[in-house]
Amino acid sequence: MDYQAYLFDLNGTIIDDMQFHARAWYDILSNDLKSDITFDETVLQMYGKNQELLERVFGKGYFTQEQIDKLSMEKEQRYQAEYKAHMKLIDGLGDYLENAKSKGIKMAIGSAAIPFNIDFILDNLHIREYFPVIVSANDVALSKPHPETFLKGAELLGVAPSACVVFEDAPKGVEAAQNANMKSVVLTTLHEPADFNAYSNILTFTANYQNLNIF
Repeated sequence: MDYQAYLFDLNGTIIDDMQFHARAWYDILSNDLKSDITFDETVLQMYGKNQELLERVFGKGYFTQEQIDKLSMEKEQRYQAEYKAHMKLIDGLGDYLENAKSKGIKMAIGSAAIPFNIDFILDNLHIREYFPVIVSANDVALSKPHPETFLKGAELLGVAPSACVVFEDAPKGVEAAQNANMKSVVLTTLHEPADFNAYSNILTFTANYQNLNIF
């Protein structure tokens, strides 16, 4: 079918930066907070909001809200400091965005990232013009795999959920798209296709946007 809108997750989908996030979180969790979590276990916990990750690892009520906010910002600052020199779009995405724009396809960001990180990416890569709608962690009450992020993006774009394609890199993100009645394209930047066996809404797997033809 002809899709009317694209909803992009940010990290691991527009940029290949999830290893940088993982290293920043692992540094915080293991060195600062003295958790015995492994790096691989850290990767598995990297979905949803920063507060939710901390609560999954340590339990609700372990930190005050002030502590959570401070840890969250410290993690993002470490991530940005390490990643900025490596920042670039996933191969082929620049042309893909321009092609979609020329076809009149509406586009939005639907991410569990905070605005501090979304602005960091969009402004440094000069791609804000493609995304008139941005749904961040601050804009939803319920994180992925709940469909709120993508349903809100579709609503703001004025497009029915069934006419949207979600670009994701994480199983929980694909699950959120499925819960929103949306198809997904999966970027294999962090996960293997086998990690998505539970989902029936996937159009294709791809390492990048070169030669991708989903319109």
